[in-house]
Amino acid sequence: MPSNTITGIGSALVDVLINETDEFLQELNKEKGGMTYVTADEQQAIISASSQVPVVVPGGAACNTILGVGKLGGAARFIGARGKDEYGKIFETEVRQCRVEPMLSTFDTPTGKVVSIVTPDAQRSMFTDLGASSLLDPAGVSSQLFSDTAIALVEGYLLFNRDLMMASVKAAKAAGALVALDLASFEVVNASKDILHDLIAEYVDILIANEDEAKAYTGESDENAAIEKLSINVEYAVLKVGSRGSYISHDNAVTRIEPIKGNEPVDTTGAGDLWAAGFLYGIANGLSIEKSGALGSMCGYEVCQVMGAQIPNSVWKKIRSTI
Repeated sequence: MPSNTITGIGSALVDVLINETDEFLQELNKEKGGMTYVTADEQQAIISASSQVPVVVPGGAACNTILGVGKLGGAARFIGARGKDEYGKIFETEVRQCRVEPMLSTFDTPTGKVVSIVTPDAQRSMFTDLGASSLLDPAGVSSQLFSDTAIALVEGYLLFNRDLMMASVKAAKAAGALVALDLASFEVVNASKDILHDLIAEYVDILIANEDEAKAYTGESDENAAIEKLSINVEYAVLKVGSRGSYISHDNAVTRIEPIKGNEPVDTTGAGDLWAAGFLYGIANGLSIEKSGALGSMCGYEVCQVMGAQIPNSVWKKIRSTI
C-alpha cells in the first residue's frame, strides 16, 4: 500500500438508527445526547418499544472515518473485531465495498451494536453494546498492522480499554505513523483525565475535539483559549464548533474553517467522524490546512443530510470532484 494510507483502529459496530420523539426517550428514562453502555437485551427492548423501522449500517467512530477515507479515494485500512454472525458479515462486506482493507478478528460473541435514537432536532442518543468489538486482543496489536501507514486514527473510545489504547498508540508510533486521536465524547474525557494529558504529550500528533470534549479536556469554554490549550504537545489540533465551523492549529497558527451553509441537518450521526475523514485525507495526501479543513466541512455537512453515517455514492462523487 502507498504511504498515504490511513489506518483506523476501533470498535467494529453496526448502527441501528431509529427516528423517534423526545417523549420516547423520556418514557425510556434515557438522557438525550451522548452515549450510554447497555446490554444486548436493553437494546432489544428499545428497538421493540419503537414502532419505527430501523436503518442498519456499519458504524463505530473510527470505522465511520476510515470508510469515508475509502470513499474519498484514499488508501485505507480498518483494524477491529466482529462476531461470526450475520451482522458481522454485513459489516465486513460494507467495509470492502468502501475500498477499505479489513483487518478483523472474528469471535463467537455477537457483533457489537449501537442503537441510535434520532430526535426531530437531529440530535442522536446512542445506546451501545460492544459485543465482539471489545474482544480485540492488545497483545495482537503489532506495528505490522500499521505498516506503510501515514496516519493512524485511534478511536477515543479505546480509552475505556486502556491496555488496547496503549498497545495501539505504541504500535502505530513504532510503525512511524502520525497518531490521530479523536476525543470521542466528553464522557470519555472525564473518565480518562488521569492518563489523557500524558498519553497525548507522548504519543499523539493530531488531536481532534468538539466543543464539549475540548471543554472537558482544557477546562476552557472560550474557543480561542480552548484551541490554544488543545494545541499543546501536538502537531495539529482541531476544535469543531458544529454549525459555526472549526479551528485548526498547526505551526503556531490557527486557521478558521467556515461551515458549509445549506439545508438543515436531518441527523447528526457521524458528523464529527466524517469531518475527520475529509481532514485526515487532506493531511495524508498533502493538501493545505485550508483545503483539508474545507474537505472535512463538506463531508461533515453532507452526512448530516442523511440518516446514519453513510453518504450516498452520488454525493461522494460530487465531493471527490472538488479535491
